[in-house]
Amino acid sequence: MLWVAILPCTVQAKQFAIVADKANSTSNLTAAELVKIFNARNRSWPDGKAITVVMRDPSSADMQLVLRKLLNMTPEQARAFVLAHRDAIMVADTDDAVLRFVSTSPGAIGVVDLYSLTQDVNVLKIDGKLPVEQGYLLRGN
Repeated sequence: MLWVAILPCTVQAKQFAIVADKANSTSNLTAAELVKIFNARNRSWPDGKAITVVMRDPSSADMQLVLRKLLNMTPEQARAFVLAHRDAIMVADTDDAVLRFVSTSPGAIGVVDLYSLTQDVNVLKIDGKLPVEQGYLLRGN
């Protein structure tokens, strides 16, 4: 019976990965740098390329962890923020769409479910940790 009680909590735990195009030389970001990128305060990579943030709809249940950790906004606030920053933030319908855009757009950075990853993008470390490591910023429920 304990297994049945634990299962719903386990299924809902989300793990996200921050991805960039293969040509991007950045492999690690600090949590503070990532927050600045997602808040549209940092709009270019060290090599000068413009950053385009690609994410799923901020009002979707899947994005709640990202909104809480990176934007510190409610879904309504995030939706308004995205609309106000259309030049820097793009919303995609699916993780596959995020991956397609990031893989073909130099300078793009995206957030996807860990289990949607493909070899077409590079996974960025946050504070030196990959999504599967304990203490990774975007791991939780």
